[in-house]
Amino acid sequence: MRLALGARRRQIVQMMLQQGMRMLGIGLLIGFVAALATSRVLRSVLFQVSATDPLVYVGVSLLLGVAAAIACWIPARRASRVDPIITLRAE
Repeated sequence: MRLALGARRRQIVQMMLQQGMRMLGIGLLIGFVAALATSRVLRSVLFQVSATDPLVYVGVSLLLGVAAAIACWIPARRASRVDPIITLRAE
């Protein structure tokens, strides 16, 4: 719809990526707090790694960030390439 109303393809991709990264940030923050809160329980199941090892937290955050960016970028790219006429006819 936004393409039909005059938005550029780049704006569509940027909007979808911003929304996805905002959700990622909120999820990482909640996950980080929850992981720190449950670190005592985690100690019993972790081997050769501390429950509060910053390298693990950074590594997992980067891995999730890359996965989320790809998961947001693929549909955003696809949505930006849709012909506005076809979209308007479907609505």
